[in-house]
Amino acid sequence: MLLGKVVGTVWATRKDEKLVGMKLLVVRHVDLDYKLKNSYVVAVDSVGAGAGEIVLLTTGSSARQSALTEGKPVDAVISAIIDKLDVSEK
Repeated sequence: MLLGKVVGTVWATRKDEKLVGMKLLVVRHVDLDYKLKNSYVVAVDSVGAGAGEIVLLTTGSSARQSALTEGKPVDAVISAIIDKLDVSEK
């Protein structure tokens, strides 16, 4: 799983019929300090995320294991909105 920040929305009037009704968001990857990285992904929103929120991304075949995305052509899904991140380095 990866961390990211929602930075935009994808609008597609023509798409695979299995994607109809799904909200597609542009997510920019972040590190553990929430610093923006220079990589992006388009992800299906399964939790009601919005612009500026830090989210948890599930990618690859695991992205198709949510109730919303099962059996659909999805490679990334937003599976959580992050409230707080505690990291302890030794």
